[in-house]
Amino acid sequence: MNDNQLRDQAVYNFFRELDRSFFLDPQMKDYAAYDRALPIGFGQTISQPTLVIQMTMAIDLDKNCRVLEIGTGSGYQTAFLAEFAGEVFSIERIKELSQQAWERLKELGYMNVHFKIGDGSVGWLEFAPYDRIIVAAGAGNVPDELLKQLKPGGKMLAPIGEKGYQELILFIKDLYGNISSESLGRVTFVEFKGKYGW
Repeated sequence: MNDNQLRDQAVYNFFRELDRSFFLDPQMKDYAAYDRALPIGFGQTISQPTLVIQMTMAIDLDKNCRVLEIGTGSGYQTAFLAEFAGEVFSIERIKELSQQAWERLKELGYMNVHFKIGDGSVGWLEFAPYDRIIVAAGAGNVPDELLKQLKPGGKMLAPIGEKGYQELILFIKDLYGNISSESLGRVTFVEFKGKYGW
């Protein structure tokens, strides 16, 4: 297998090892094996496993990557980032969700995740630039502030569109700062609050 195939296989192996029910409230744990988004409270959801796998693979992580995550949520996607990246900076606007995710990731032994409660639309300028940025909320338009915090040669993944329908867009910044993009398919996320919401 080539490097990409080995990396993808490692993501699949990690998915099989990681108990999704660990990231769910007690009343939802019985549904953990379903490949669907599930509620985690506060009007937020945990993404379906196949989408988390797709997004993790799409941004080509390695242990040299510093990743900015917008929307910590349950911490499920964060666990994938923490496993395959060097350092993760995760922003969540809902304090209770951020605290729960911190406790879960700590229990799993991940010490390479930094948590922040706040408005993800402005990113986390203090630690920019980032090698990878992943957005777990649907934006009405391209979040330019985040692209500015992306390192040349970096990749950003974000759902762009309208309520109930977005395209998962992979943005690639070349070494000269030029941005190209491609759609990875249709998705449905909760709203990106702040200036990039609907």
